[in-house]
Amino acid sequence: MRIEQLRQRLRELGTKPCHEDRLLRGWSQVCSYDRKHSPAATFFPLALRNKLPEIEAELNGLAQLHGEYPAEEEVARLLVKLADGQMVESVLLPRGGLCVSTQVGCAVGCVFCMSGRSGLQRHLGSAEIVAQVVLARKRRAVNKVVFMGMGEPAHNLDNVLEAIHVLGIQGNIGHKNLVFSTVGDLRVFERLPQESVKPALALSLHTTDATLRAKLLPHAPQIAIEELVEHAETYARATAYPVQYQWTLMENVNDSDAELQRIAQLLSGKYAVMNFIPFNEVPGLDYRRPSAMRIAQMAHTLNSQGILVRIRDSAGQEIEGACGQLRARAAKVNSG
Repeated sequence: MRIEQLRQRLRELGTKPCHEDRLLRGWSQVCSYDRKHSPAATFFPLALRNKLPEIEAELNGLAQLHGEYPAEEEVARLLVKLADGQMVESVLLPRGGLCVSTQVGCAVGCVFCMSGRSGLQRHLGSAEIVAQVVLARKRRAVNKVVFMGMGEPAHNLDNVLEAIHVLGIQGNIGHKNLVFSTVGDLRVFERLPQESVKPALALSLHTTDATLRAKLLPHAPQIAIEELVEHAETYARATAYPVQYQWTLMENVNDSDAELQRIAQLLSGKYAVMNFIPFNEVPGLDYRRPSAMRIAQMAHTLNSQGILVRIRDSAGQEIEGACGQLRARAAKVNSG
């Protein structure tokens, strides 16, 4: 379901924009309506009041918890079942963060990621994306949403931007706390500046070597890395949000001193943060995370050259819960 489909349905029941806004606020912020005492009892048109239980049941059925897998304090992976039976993953993150999925599967096919191993199954509707936030908010407060779960948001751009708009307006989430992640797609740099809700940008880089990047991200757009960084920098300066560069650290793949030197050259003077994410090991893949000492050395080297580095927890190492792994495990159980 798309949010626009829900709006159209509400209009057919005689609603005005103020009614749509109230309903979307109530849903996305997890405010229940008391049929007798809620303002909805008199604020909404009668036709909507009569249909409200049916609409609420449909919205609640968009995303249901299939399994929860705590990884550490404040961190847990959620296996989410959609109305058609498909599974996606969300991740509860520290300090009120939530990572959501935008697709079932992924078409980019990153060789180190479980999400794309079975290819793209389907896009999520904007309401299904928001529903993941609603599901998480029923468990705890959520004040930051990152679109870094299963799927490439740029491939589902209309639905993702529609979800971002609802979360930033009705969902009461600060715009800079909505983080759009992409491997790099020119449509992103064209569309985001035009939006009334402008999210922060995360660019999945993973290497400064174009040949290696084409191998690691086989179906990402073949755009020069320098060009991607320039587009991202333009957006960062326009929004005053630094670009978050994502770098999955893999031993003897993208952790060399040569990579560090090129990162320093590429990001020197840029409004940027480099997020190092140690590889979350996946059975059947030969990649390994570098040692803790090597990761610390890499961060120190770049920090000393004026490049801000953060080392991000890949959330799920303890439970074999790399992105897409829980869904794959559930699919295997169901097929077996």
